[in-house]
Amino acid sequence: MILVTGAGGNVGRLVVEGLLDAMPAGEIVAATRRPEELADLAERGVQVRHADFDAPETLKSAFAGADRLLLISSDAVGRRVAQHRAAIDAAAGAGVRLIAYTSVLHADVTPLIVGPEHKATEEAVLASGLPYTLLRNSWYTENYEVAIRGAVDSGLIIGSAGEGRVASATRADYAAAAVAVLTTAGHQNKIYELSGDTAWSYADLAAEITRAAGREVTYRNLTPEDHRAALLDAGLPEAAADVYVSFDRDTERGALADTPGDLRTLIGRPTTPLADSVRALLAVR
Repeated sequence: MILVTGAGGNVGRLVVEGLLDAMPAGEIVAATRRPEELADLAERGVQVRHADFDAPETLKSAFAGADRLLLISSDAVGRRVAQHRAAIDAAAGAGVRLIAYTSVLHADVTPLIVGPEHKATEEAVLASGLPYTLLRNSWYTENYEVAIRGAVDSGLIIGSAGEGRVASATRADYAAAAVAVLTTAGHQNKIYELSGDTAWSYADLAAEITRAAGREVTYRNLTPEDHRAALLDAGLPEAAADVYVSFDRDTERGALADTPGDLRTLIGRPTTPLADSVRALLAVR
């Protein structure tokens, strides 16, 4: 039986849908804090179970009978390590035979502000003694959805990443990799550095928006200070503005540019091109 945590989230839902194409629904467990939101999956035969990382007592019953677990990283920044440790402990107690964790690209060395929590979780997975697969995901192309849509109206992409590049892929690409790991053999005690096939710059992104929208969009590179000021003027809280500026700083330094090819290999096809992603995001405006 395969259990997916965070099954109500964007990636989790895609993983469950991928599993439904590969195996009987009754062998899939969708774990979530809000089971009522997954009633449609339950109607299709998926076992929907309540699991709250902040309430470890819910995890014993949620994880019962699972032999493969996809631990999708929590969105509770600052609390994730404790939450993930609770899930890892529950997995060990349930006798899980493989734990796959959605980490971040080069988690052991990345300068990204999100890196330490992922590194600490990876260490907890290794310390558990459970067979593991570390799915080190790079950025989702959907991370830029708001900027892409806003650029059609403003004619601008702003940032402070210079000519730095991002080897992003879609949520569907990363979900397909997780499905492959959960449903095929040969992934025990492996680390996969997952990213898109092609690294693109913000200027490249602006050019793709121009082609897709039929309106000229340009990239305006700012100093980090001016970038932060622009984000604050747009209404972002200071903490959020600081995070975005730090992401661009690390992008400029190459933290998201690596293209090792692991994702393409796992999913058995090229990753989704940036042009296709931009067109899809703009089609639902």
